Amino acid sequence: MSACCQGPRPPAQDPRYRKVLWIALYINVAMFLVELASGIGAGSVSLLSDSLDFFGDAANYGISLMVLGMGVVARARASLLKAATMGAFGAGVLIVAAWRFAEGGAPHAMTMGVVGFLALLANVGVAWMLFAFRQGDSNMRSVWLCSRNDALSNIAVMLAALGVFGTGSAWPDLLVASIMGLLALSSAWQVSRQAFGELRTA
Repeated sequence: MSACCQGPRPPAQDPRYRKVLWIALYINVAMFLVELASGIGAGSVSLLSDSLDFFGDAANYGISLMVLGMGVVARARASLLKAATMGAFGAGVLIVAAWRFAEGGAPHAMTMGVVGFLALLANVGVAWMLFAFRQGDSNMRSVWLCSRNDALSNIAVMLAALGVFGTGSAWPDLLVASIMGLLALSSAWQVSRQAFGELRTA
């Protein structure tokens, strides 16, 4: 039977989607290393939390590549795993922000701004590539949400850098880190709810 008689290819099995995921995986691994080193050097919780987000996203893209050819149940279970990762990331960021608040000290604003802008370029590029695939199953939705959240987080890091530069205090950095943690928890809830619905239907 010819391809035109078989109907459209499911989005998750689209070879273009697989290629985009591989590109996104490489970009996220590279930015994880850059932001981890920069966050430690600058003493910035928001940069450290964003680096962990890059790491989590790289793992999520890897999991998505593994389950692309599998059934709905397997993809939904992978989505639950990714939701748990996002939730753990969010909780971890809130804990680190509370610890840095108690410790005191201001991060290096210039490093925050430069690295935040570099991360923004990386995430906007990934989000743009994934935009066409945002309406798929919970697995594809989780990938899109991760990329969208990253771009928003990078803008927030740059605003935090301006706040740190203007005030000379750590509170803008800690505020942004806390917002990023809450956003990760919210995304984890959205993905897990959709995944549970797909499991019930299956």
